[in-house]
Amino acid sequence: MRTRMTLKAHQLTCVRGERKLFSGVAFEISAGDALRVAGTNGSGKTSLLRMLCGLTQALEGEVRWHGRNIRECREEFTRNLVYLGHASGVKDDLLAWENIAVASTLSGTPATREDAIRSLEHLGLRRAVHLPTRVLSQGQRKRVALARLQLSAAAPLWILDEPFTALDQNSVNELCVTLNNHLANGGMLIYTTHQEIDLIARRSLCLDLSRGTLC
Repeated sequence: MRTRMTLKAHQLTCVRGERKLFSGVAFEISAGDALRVAGTNGSGKTSLLRMLCGLTQALEGEVRWHGRNIRECREEFTRNLVYLGHASGVKDDLLAWENIAVASTLSGTPATREDAIRSLEHLGLRRAVHLPTRVLSQGQRKRVALARLQLSAAAPLWILDEPFTALDQNSVNELCVTLNNHLANGGMLIYTTHQEIDLIARRSLCLDLSRGTLC
């Protein structure tokens, strides 16, 4: 198990244009916890995830990693974070394995060609390893992006925006196994999804931005 680390949202407020998407968002998660962010379209789910990653700034409030504002420990926080956005984020002109190797290296966890290939094979993409990503289906592109998780066991905090979108049932099941293993090993998970997914966590929380409730 990892040493105890926490991620805390303290009274976060988000405004886009003249519209307030949410305010007073507060929660804290630690080892083994899974937090689902729910809400209607336009309620600010993606905005909140990007805020938690430090990619956008809250109008009010702050995000704390292990008790410190993430702006004060940017390098440490980034080393402990994996963020996969709603879009696949893969580069069309790179081969599938090159996408994994490049993304892992940029995140501070260098991966060899062999590492990248194994991660793709784990998600059933053996035949796609040496293909340019532009020729892959939407579901295959999604799995290429998710394959990075296989190389990210050392990062305790995973923030995933709609990770189950475009996946078939077998791929959904495989991803759930990966997420459950992460949680069982003391990882933390924050995610959005429109699907009913059962994960095995120390605490399973749901933050509904439409209602402003945490349960």
